[in-house]
Amino acid sequence: MNSLNSSHLKFNRKRGFTLVEIVLVLALIGILLGVLLQNTGNILGTSKEDGAKIWVDATVSVPLVRYNKDIGNYPSTEDGLKALVTAPSGKEGRWRGPYLDKIPEDPFGNPYQYAFPGKQNARSYDVWSMGADGKSGTADDIGNWSTE
Repeated sequence: MNSLNSSHLKFNRKRGFTLVEIVLVLALIGILLGVLLQNTGNILGTSKEDGAKIWVDATVSVPLVRYNKDIGNYPSTEDGLKALVTAPSGKEGRWRGPYLDKIPEDPFGNPYQYAFPGKQNARSYDVWSMGADGKSGTADDIGNWSTE
């Protein structure tokens, strides 16, 4: 009987982890999480510039095309992007919106800019973020036009 109990005890000891092993694993997990959290923007490609570029190139284009189809033209510069949320004066009969729930701020906390006809896209509209400096017409503007 004694030999049976001693072999059973040895078996149970080998199955568990020591406190040191558990602490090491938790430390490694903590280090990995710290690195991931610091680099999340780079890993997922969600920098502020990328977010603004996606919005001006893709997100707002579908609502603007739908507005153009319903009204027969893009919103004027004066009506701006708010024409996608509320019907501009005199266009209530053809307006089938809202085309967007709201116009968000750009990732830098500024309103997106809009012009029709565009200066960069003469046959269409311009939509842009003023970039990090918050000033329109500077090198850090992020617009729906090609920079090449």
